Amino acid sequence: MINRRKFLTLLGTGIFVSMFSGCGETSKVIAENVTGDKNFFMDDIILNSGYKMPRLGLGTWTLNDSQAQICVLHALKTGYRLIDTARYYGNEIGVGNGVRDAIKAGIVTREEIFVTSKIMPGNYNQPDSAIENSLAALNIGYVDLMLIHQPGSNDEKVYKALERGVKAGKIRSIGISNYYTPKDFERINKIAEIVPAVVQNENHPLNQNSKLQDYVKKYSTIIESWYPFGGRGNTQKILGNSTIIELAKKYQKTPAQIVIRWNLQAGYIVIPGSKNPAHITENFNVFDFEISADDMNKIFALNKNHRFENW
Repeated sequence: MINRRKFLTLLGTGIFVSMFSGCGETSKVIAENVTGDKNFFMDDIILNSGYKMPRLGLGTWTLNDSQAQICVLHALKTGYRLIDTARYYGNEIGVGNGVRDAIKAGIVTREEIFVTSKIMPGNYNQPDSAIENSLAALNIGYVDLMLIHQPGSNDEKVYKALERGVKAGKIRSIGISNYYTPKDFERINKIAEIVPAVVQNENHPLNQNSKLQDYVKKYSTIIESWYPFGGRGNTQKILGNSTIIELAKKYQKTPAQIVIRWNLQAGYIVIPGSKNPAHITENFNVFDFEISADDMNKIFALNKNHRFENW
């Protein structure tokens, strides 16, 4: 953990050397990673908290506990190391079971896995208890990243509870979700001692968080994409888009792989969700090709600032 003032001082010098347990190596300058260092386009990023976060993960929204356990185990076998859940999803127990199954099978160690959860609005009046409940349900020792699920009454106090969780060693990195403007971000950031590491938002070719991404770069905060394919009922609006289909044919990849690769090259963390083992595997096979700058621009041009959800 690094406090806000020290982080900004180090960032201002252009030198940010990792000095935290759990990183395992000296980081590159975070600002370089955010703005174009080729290493940023690999499968990990060093967050402003100093911890390494995989840039492609499995989302578990709509999965029940038994489905989550099976899908998490399959994802970890496939090579994923980032798993995203939330108290609201009702599947933290299943996610934790899947993680422990993979550890028991010798597929991964706990330190190699990055698990995200979120405090839901119904718990905003008792955030410390919410953290404890998530820790107990997951039963994996600590949470790698915990987020405020969305803006709401008492959310500033929720963020302070997350900071207490970091100081107590229960949480490693913290952030926010569904905060879409610099003003939204700064309302939390201005009261923060620990700069938010991640903002997780609905993000896809039709709703690109590029303005917010540009704004939070100065804090080395990263945007993470939920619903990268548009979400249930809307996937064909993304995967059936003529530009995406054209590029899928050009690169001999699926439309889903094109969208995921675009997210990675555009500097986002991305967490496509699925309960289909074949799709989970397909979504991970995106590190063997690169979309050209011209083709990236074709996808950037699809932005309509159109969201499919309203939370």
